[in-house]
Amino acid sequence: MLGGGPAVAGVVDFPVEGSANPYMVGLYFTRVKLGNPAKEYFVQIDTGSDILWVACSPCTGCPTSSGLNIQLEFFNPDSSSTSSRIPCSDDRCTAALQTGEALCQPSDSPSSPCGYTFTYGDGSGTSGYYVSDTMYFDTVMGNEQTANSSASVVFGCSNSQSGDLMKTDRAVDGIFGFGQHELSVISQLYSLGVSPKTFSHCLKGSDNGGGILVLGEIVEPGLVFTPLVPSQPHYNLYLESIAVSGQKLPIDSSLFATSNTQGTIVDSGTTLVYLVDGAYDPFISAIAAAVSPSARSVVSKGTQCFVTSGRVLIRHFLRQHCILKVVLQ
Repeated sequence: MLGGGPAVAGVVDFPVEGSANPYMVGLYFTRVKLGNPAKEYFVQIDTGSDILWVACSPCTGCPTSSGLNIQLEFFNPDSSSTSSRIPCSDDRCTAALQTGEALCQPSDSPSSPCGYTFTYGDGSGTSGYYVSDTMYFDTVMGNEQTANSSASVVFGCSNSQSGDLMKTDRAVDGIFGFGQHELSVISQLYSLGVSPKTFSHCLKGSDNGGGILVLGEIVEPGLVFTPLVPSQPHYNLYLESIAVSGQKLPIDSSLFATSNTQGTIVDSGTTLVYLVDGAYDPFISAIAAAVSPSARSVVSKGTQCFVTSGRVLIRHFLRQHCILKVVLQ
């Protein structure tokens, strides 16, 4: 994703919290500082969407407490001296309208707020309007010194949430999209010359979780790289096959082909691995054969589980008739 563009000062470093264990946290999140005076917001890291948004005041359906032992905050643009609402006449709103990431009705006046409505793969949704305000972050310079930096970015101010976003057990303040469109924070910071138009993301698979999230490149020994499919709205991979215990499974390779209706994407906002039926059935059969007789296969609430000595040995997998979503670990 690197190429010609503005000069870049350094890389931007974000902390990573959370874990992949769906029985504990089941998601990864980071912290962002927004507004003046600055407030800190916990936001889920999501490579499967583009926009950064946080819950605003007032908000319908937004949780007020979280089972993650974090303090939830509500952004109030009227309480920030550097905040401004994005109108429908703004060029950034016009561009977002073309990609379906903004809503303005023909009857709206040019000064009407630039709105949005997003629906995620689990059926949850959010809607609100765009604002511009200051984001604060740590920039790591070439001499490995860390500097406090800031930039004005556009993000979503959510005044309505639905579905799983309303639940309190894993509630966070919003979602941090790392997609490729112009309104993603990574694209905005690149256009401002703040950071490269690339990011490095590592998720620790242990129960303690954590990981790395850097806007820029990091050098880590032993990494295995795979190319991304070009000209796709998501981060698609060239999935070729699946093997269990070193044995390649008999799966039709056409199921892994990338098209307008199918493909394999990397989505850090999805906890589980999703497989189409043609890949799911042989995969589950291979897992069952590999763990037998030390574990037995059971179906719990419509999902496949493997249990031994009263505890979950291998976490469940879900069927879906569209795409495979792989969680980075």
